[in-house]
Amino acid sequence: MATRHHARMAVVSLLYAYDLGNCSIAEYSDEILEEKKIRNKQRDFALELFGGVMEQLAGIDEAIVTHLKDWDFDRLGSIERATLRLGAYEILNTDLDSAVIINEAIEVAKSFGTEQSPKFINGVLDAIAKDTQVVL
Repeated sequence: MATRHHARMAVVSLLYAYDLGNCSIAEYSDEILEEKKIRNKQRDFALELFGGVMEQLAGIDEAIVTHLKDWDFDRLGSIERATLRLGAYEILNTDLDSAVIINEAIEVAKSFGTEQSPKFINGVLDAIAKDTQVVL
């Protein structure tokens, strides 16, 4: 049975495919989630996250760029970019505790990214979360 963690990993995979130029990935998201055995509530959760990121992509990317230190957004790896997009979306648009969101993103980065990815993801998402708390 799939968990929310599995759903998030599937969303990062969809965002990764999009980032690599598969602009029609949304048309196949149901089939991809089914293939990954993401069903029922977790499927709905994954589709909500993916749709939300895609709908707010420009604003999410702007939030990420604002919090990159000495790093160019275009030089980010596709996995890191996908993971940051999902994490930033959740921080900016859900009531879930930022620490939980960041921890999930770190775990995804450990699975998909490089050895340096978790620390990098943590730093950027933590900065976004702190900035968001100031606004609230």
